[in-house]
Amino acid sequence: MKDNKIIIFDTTLRDGEQALGTSLNINQKLQIALALENLGVDVIEAGFPVSSQGDFKAVQNIALNVKNSTVCALCRALDKDIDAAYEALKVASHFRIHTFIATSNLHIQDKLKKDFNEILAMATKAITRARSYTDDVEFSCEDAGRTPIDNLCFMVENAIKAGAKTINIPDTVGYTLPGEFANIIKTLFNRVPNIDKAVISVHCHNDLGMATGNSLSAILEGARQIEGTINGLGERAGNCALEEVIMAIKIRKDYLKGFYTDIKCENIAKTSKLVAAITNESIPTHKAIVGSNAFSHSSGIHQDGVLKNRETYEIINPKSIGFYDNRMLMTARSGRAMIKACLENLGYHENTYDLDDVYENFLKLADKKGQVYDYDLEALMFLSYENAQEHELKLEKLNVISGSIPTACVCLNMQGELKTESCTGNGPIEAVFNCIVRITALECVLKAYSINAKSSGVDAQGQVDVDLEFQGRKFHGKGLSTDVIEASAQAFINAYNAIYRSLKVQERKMA
Repeated sequence: MKDNKIIIFDTTLRDGEQALGTSLNINQKLQIALALENLGVDVIEAGFPVSSQGDFKAVQNIALNVKNSTVCALCRALDKDIDAAYEALKVASHFRIHTFIATSNLHIQDKLKKDFNEILAMATKAITRARSYTDDVEFSCEDAGRTPIDNLCFMVENAIKAGAKTINIPDTVGYTLPGEFANIIKTLFNRVPNIDKAVISVHCHNDLGMATGNSLSAILEGARQIEGTINGLGERAGNCALEEVIMAIKIRKDYLKGFYTDIKCENIAKTSKLVAAITNESIPTHKAIVGSNAFSHSSGIHQDGVLKNRETYEIINPKSIGFYDNRMLMTARSGRAMIKACLENLGYHENTYDLDDVYENFLKLADKKGQVYDYDLEALMFLSYENAQEHELKLEKLNVISGSIPTACVCLNMQGELKTESCTGNGPIEAVFNCIVRITALECVLKAYSINAKSSGVDAQGQVDVDLEFQGRKFHGKGLSTDVIEASAQAFINAYNAIYRSLKVQERKMA
């Protein structure tokens, strides 16, 4: 049996991002990567460089800035993918190339239209090419959970012979149950003769709610790397939630045979909150470890027990994962240094945001609310990321009259030129939308509209999310304000700015 350290491999920026309605920008990805590094994550899968120029640059930026975690990039078993991964990662002092190919009969026959021997050859070639760039190569048998065990054993043996130092066994569609998945890992250790030459990893999805259970069952049979995401983000029902396996390993050392991780558990809560804020994926209140109800007690019997001894109904001390009361009082009198310190405490790194921009938005909010809390500040970070992008439109003035005939007057700055329109609508928000359509002369269809409170109280900030359809494509926009109509206007404008950026890309391609 190998050392009892469990390597934590985070794929929030790759598999997690695939579940989001819109892609993260370079600064947002770097912010998350730095938070993961601060958490003590061993390997950060930063993205899929060949997929787009934006993803390539994001991986390159993370490889340049992250020093203590191994930065990894995903690639298919294709030369161009592997070359792109190397080009993005080579600025790092140490990096990992992660290549994969499907191994189940269903995927091989219906998706890849090949036979197993062809897949075996492609895997060997890919690993060999990746090894020409680095000795840290990981190979994944996609859909391993549904791969015939004889084929899986043969693939793993040959991947190790080709030079892969980490072999990942993914339950790609969340199909297996813990006892079943554990038996797959056990069989590999019993039948693959060179398995001691590689670290066995697992990557479990949560389609049947088994991702954490499957991951823990695998380490009992010899796996030493667990792949997952913060808050369980990921395709469909999500990935294994890393905070769950980390705390299970810590709390249940008795049963889990002394396994340990190098994670700084006191940073779990702030990392979870930061990822939720940046990705705009709220944490369910009942979410294990990091949900707002995770340490709440409403039953009288439970309350009485906790008051006498917290351990009667709490197996985790909230402070051990970084849940603390907000002690920083932020008002309009607070200076930049105070805001910077609060952001640092929340996990935001100063080289990933514009302090002047955040502070300007903070003062506006403080004037409206009086006191600003941590959750308000986290919501404001979204505005900083939005403002960092190139904009065609900017809201200058907004005036709305509600009544029997709702009317809006909107003034927009279009690259330095002010344009104003007044329109009516079935309600004030539709009237605002009609004004923006008339000013831009771009006919869009509103496909989705939602409002969520990003803080608490009667003066809470509301975040509006909209999806607009333009020329058969959907564009997403967000707006944040204590005034829901203003937030709606900002969301429409952000979506229109995304449309303008798309049109510019098309123009460059045609030129």
